[in-house]
Amino acid sequence: MSDSLLITKSKSFALEIIKVCNYIKQNKKETILTNQLIRSGTSVGANIREAFYAHSKADFIAKLQIALKECSESEYWIELLIESGYYDDKKILDMCVEVKKLLISSVKTAKG
Repeated sequence: MSDSLLITKSKSFALEIIKVCNYIKQNKKETILTNQLIRSGTSVGANIREAFYAHSKADFIAKLQIALKECSESEYWIELLIESGYYDDKKILDMCVEVKKLLISSVKTAKG
């Protein structure tokens, strides 16, 4: 499981989300968007982790789909932060899109 690219990338994404949100809270004094982002951004990896301990194939797919929804929500909050001028490094958005693509591929593969 620890070899999974999806787990590795989603954990790196979550750690970066924490750093970005802390930076924005400290330097820009913005908390509403960052609170939403930290919830959805860290939830991605948590749901992927859960998927690897699913009770069935259907449960596995459902957890990955939840992770995909959370990733899409995170993408939205990141876009708002960037477009509103609170944050300007698009690296976090690129990470989010990469995880989203991996999730889409994983869900398609799991569905067969």
